Amino acid sequence: MKKIGITGQNGFVGRHLYNTLGLFPEDFQRITFQKDYFENENELDQFIKKCDVIVHLAAMNRHESEQLIYETNIGLAQKLVESLKRTGSKAHVMISSSTQEERDNLYGKSKKEGREALANWAQENDGKITGLIIPNVFGAFGKPFYNSFVSTFCYQLTHGETPTIATDGEVKLIYVQELVDIIINEINVGDSKPEFLIEPTATKKVSDVLSLLIDYKTKYFDCGEIPGTVDSFEHNLFNTYRSYIDYETHYPVKFRQHTDPRGAFVEVIRLGIGGQCSFSTTVPGITRGNHFHTRKIERFAVIKGKALIQLRKIDSDEILDFYLDGNEPGYVDMPIWYTHNIKNIGEEELYTIFWINEAFNSENADTYFLEVQI
Repeated sequence: MKKIGITGQNGFVGRHLYNTLGLFPEDFQRITFQKDYFENENELDQFIKKCDVIVHLAAMNRHESEQLIYETNIGLAQKLVESLKRTGSKAHVMISSSTQEERDNLYGKSKKEGREALANWAQENDGKITGLIIPNVFGAFGKPFYNSFVSTFCYQLTHGETPTIATDGEVKLIYVQELVDIIINEINVGDSKPEFLIEPTATKKVSDVLSLLIDYKTKYFDCGEIPGTVDSFEHNLFNTYRSYIDYETHYPVKFRQHTDPRGAFVEVIRLGIGGQCSFSTTVPGITRGNHFHTRKIERFAVIKGKALIQLRKIDSDEILDFYLDGNEPGYVDMPIWYTHNIKNIGEEELYTIFWINEAFNSENADTYFLEVQI
């Protein structure tokens, strides 16, 4: 079992990496990092001593002062080098740099010099270094106006704002989970690669990305339709978009019922995508679920009985409660990385329709069991 520490553990990429490593407890032990360790040599040294692998992600990406960005990033790398030397560490150190290394700006310069400082440490102390040169990263839970233009557009389109394009150039992109998978593979391989250029998985014009996101807003956010996705980039972009919806105010969504003397008709889901549809009956007092997905898109539609649907982001204590009643049918969609369940809180059988975007495969289920209630 490898002991992995992540500086910037609570940042955008750090949180995804930390949570993904947690899916493999037999292979990895996560060593907790707190950002104030950089201000306390003893705490930083103790952290370093515990780690077989250190993934250095802590950095400042944006600030009004480019000089402050430069000084902060260089300072963090230097503090890490000094601690590695003090402790005589033989850890495999991985540092995130950026394809902006070659640009004429202080951010790119800070990332390149930080990577080179750790490469020099490895060379002089028989250490291992992987210098990850990373293209633009997008994905769920990124910080708008900070991590990526994708984060900013998603936030604006789910919060009643109108995105604008400053420069409509082509951008090389990688989805955060794809990046995390590469990092974990490099952890397992364990080779030194002082300059490891990570290839983008998509190259898109900013306007093309915005056009897709506007389509998701029109079809999904406004009308509840699951849009068609032609490739993994669009699937990942759609999951990214969904993560910015304010679930507490958006759900549950009530269905439109068409009634006549015969009874009622309700359209449960309109699809531009395939998948698997099923239904369940649940007796009073029983709870189903308590699991989460990292890629799947899923809808719970209550058509008879009373239900409590609960969601909790796996690294949060906050539980979201949604009450649904078959007398006024409605649905809740499950966001990625949220464990979820559904409980019959009524006195009659609960009827629920479930839709998920891919048929169940026991060998690649993307289903991880975790209680919603802590």
